[in-house]
Amino acid sequence: MPLSRLAGLYGVATSYSPSPGRTVAASDAAVVAALAALGIDASTPEAVRGALAAREAQVKDRLLPPTVVCWSGAAPSAEDHDGPAPVARAGRRDIPLPKALADLPPGTRLRIETEQGETRASAEQLPLGVHALHATAPDGRTAEAHLVVAPARLPAPPGRTYGLLVQLYSLLSGRSWGMGDLGDLAELTAWAGRALGAGFVQVNPLHAAVPGTPTDPSPYRPSSRRFPDPVHLRVEDIPEFAHVDEQGRLRVLLERAAGLRESVLHKGALIDRDAVWELKREALALVRAVPLGPGRRAAYADFLAEEGQALEDHVTWYALAEVHGSDWHNWPAPLRDPRSPETARARGELMDRVDFHSRLAWLTDAQLATAQRSARDAGMAVGLVHDLAVGVHPDGADAWAQQEYFAAGMSVGAPPDAFNARGQDWGLPPWRPDRLAESGYAPYRRLLRALFRYAGALRIDHVMGLFRLWWVPQGQPPTEGTYVRYDAEAMLGILALEAARAGALVIGEDLGTVEPGVRETLHEHGVLGTSVLWFERDWEGDGLPLPPERWRADCLATATTHDLPSTASRLTGDHVELRASLGLLTSPLAEERAAAAAEAGEWLALLTRLGLLEGTSGGAGVEAEEAEIQAVHRFLLRTPARMIGVWLPDTVGDRRPQNLPGTWDQYPNWRLPIADAEGRPVTLEELAASPRLHALLDVLRPRPGAGREHR
Repeated sequence: MPLSRLAGLYGVATSYSPSPGRTVAASDAAVVAALAALGIDASTPEAVRGALAAREAQVKDRLLPPTVVCWSGAAPSAEDHDGPAPVARAGRRDIPLPKALADLPPGTRLRIETEQGETRASAEQLPLGVHALHATAPDGRTAEAHLVVAPARLPAPPGRTYGLLVQLYSLLSGRSWGMGDLGDLAELTAWAGRALGAGFVQVNPLHAAVPGTPTDPSPYRPSSRRFPDPVHLRVEDIPEFAHVDEQGRLRVLLERAAGLRESVLHKGALIDRDAVWELKREALALVRAVPLGPGRRAAYADFLAEEGQALEDHVTWYALAEVHGSDWHNWPAPLRDPRSPETARARGELMDRVDFHSRLAWLTDAQLATAQRSARDAGMAVGLVHDLAVGVHPDGADAWAQQEYFAAGMSVGAPPDAFNARGQDWGLPPWRPDRLAESGYAPYRRLLRALFRYAGALRIDHVMGLFRLWWVPQGQPPTEGTYVRYDAEAMLGILALEAARAGALVIGEDLGTVEPGVRETLHEHGVLGTSVLWFERDWEGDGLPLPPERWRADCLATATTHDLPSTASRLTGDHVELRASLGLLTSPLAEERAAAAAEAGEWLALLTRLGLLEGTSGGAGVEAEEAEIQAVHRFLLRTPARMIGVWLPDTVGDRRPQNLPGTWDQYPNWRLPIADAEGRPVTLEELAASPRLHALLDVLRPRPGAGREHR
């Protein structure tokens, strides 16, 4: 049919397979809406025929696609990386020429202007980078394209290592202002690296949030993925803090900050991000009043110059949001355009606030770099693992500044499946694949480069989104969506390029339903997967827990994540009681309890057969629970996984999940401090002194001369 052919030419799916052997057709309305978001009118049969003819003619006459990927040789290992990555060259004989170049008419002349300022007439032996490609065919046709030269594989992990997984806001210390901050993160990495032999610390996304009262606490729905959130600043660590003139006001703020900290740690209060930010914003205004010294001023000027237009747009949005609210769709019409004369005029009028937010971006960037430096100085092989959210809030800074790259009227989600019959709508506008390709993936490149600047590794949430995303038309249920495909080769090429330049690893969150071939492609390019113990079963066989030797090697293996019950909760069945108390069960309580007990029992039986349950002797209570959690992590060591992650709340027996999917106001998602088995909040200092924590991490701590488990 013409609509199906047109959709296929633009990467819009007309059907999908939620499970092997089952195909579900996408509605015509969903396909038409997706095409409309790509600028294609398919609203009538006549419009479809016209658009199809135009697209087929364009494809037939086109010499080159907008972006071409050329793979080079293997990337350097992360453990060998120290400083700028060496220049790799493309065109090795074992790397085939890109199909787009191989298919050019014989006699086509090429001119390549490289990032390094060279001009070449051949695609062979090119340096890594995104180069300008010009082609002239014998018949006079010409074309220009972005030529991405990327390593065929990402940097490899530096041997085997283990690390900690933590939601930074939940990690309070005796110096926090009511939530964990970058000072706490630097302290954690220094301690974990030096005292525990850990190789990495993975944190939640630290992206800038949409301001509001209340602010959306989810780190996965940010205003901007490109810039971090200054709420994470440790104010006292800013050099100008010591020279604030108004010491009286500062003392009052510090006392109020201590009150917030005490409320969370000792009075049962939830983490209140808005209250923390209110205090920090006032304190940062006092700090900003202190003149920068010559060296600091020069560093700030360099930062402004390096970040350029992207930073100017970002801070302009925040300055305008203070005046007009945090949903730019409701701003005066001229200000909805970041390039309008009215926006430029408003920026000038708000220059003081623009500079304030620019200064905060600089300070946050510096403290993030300090945290990574602390990790590497402590001997961590990887250091900080940062987390990249799937998308951004539709009302936020990125959606305003990069409007041309987002698909208007669309939201990212997931189709119906066995776990959610209604599907999901995540409320995040998707990038337009056509606009990304036309720009040489410029916004994607800038985003990755910014995150890799202070990361030893990057975790990509829903890494399958590099291949395709489920687009849901606004106002429609998720069932009325369809998949839109991205150029996975280009997305992976850019990712490999920026990771290699930074000497960083990439971990893909590939849990749940994954399109056939995706995991294999990611593995081929060196993207590590994510394996969570409770999901690793012999799904193609008896359905029982997967023995450790059958786990994949190239992955980060963990017992749990921020979206799942803690290990203690899973083993005891407490997670069922929590969901029952909130009315979230889909089966009778007795059935859910029995299923949970059977699941835990199967894993405990395997741990017992493998001899990993040491010293329990069939006991019960806290000691048995600790032994079982230790056994779970001994099991992870038995797998070939290159990286092993320990959920930090598991080290003290925390029962509560940080996020309970399917809830909003019913559960305090993203607002809980790390707590012990009794629910008592535990500070960083108390974690460092916890016998339970040390007993668990002794299982994983590298020891000289140890066998395979401790390599």
